[in-house]
This record gives sequence, C-alpha cells and structure tokens, in this order.
Amino acid sequence: MEHRIATTYRARAMLRAVAAGRAQITCSREPDMFVDGLPCCDQAAARALIHAGLVRAARLGVAGERVPAALSAEGRSALNPPEAA
Repeated sequence: MEHRIATTYRARAMLRAVAAGRAQITCSREPDMFVDGLPCCDQAAARALIHAGLVRAARLGVAGERVPAALSAEGRSALNPPEAA
C-alpha cells in the first residue's frame, strides 16, 4: 500500500524521528507531536501521519498525556520502501 503523506521530506524526517525514539504524541483525537521535547513545527503533517496509521502511541495514556510515539508496520514500510527491481 502506498502512503502519499510519507513521500515529503518533512514527513520522512518525522518518521525518522519516531523510529529513533525521539518523538512523543499526545493522547487525543487530534494528537500533537513533540520531537526532542519541542512541539513539532507541522502539526498538520504529524496528525496526517497518525491518522494514516503510520505513527501510533507506543503505550496507552490518559487524555492529554504525552506518550512515546512508535512506527506501525506501515510506517516502517513507508520509511524503508522496498527496492525497485
């Protein structure tokens, strides 16, 4: 499955930050992302990654709590697409 949101440089940088364990998201319907403790500069892109299922909370939390972010299997695939033959 192709994920168009992950094709932008910024979205791929966000996915790399999540993969490196540097990102957190808030437990919310419209989650915010934080990288290295700072609010992400493009919350719309962060939310698009989350709503597309590429990024998820690494653990459960209460509403508004910041929790570690993790890549889903789809997020790992979008970050490391298979080589073209």
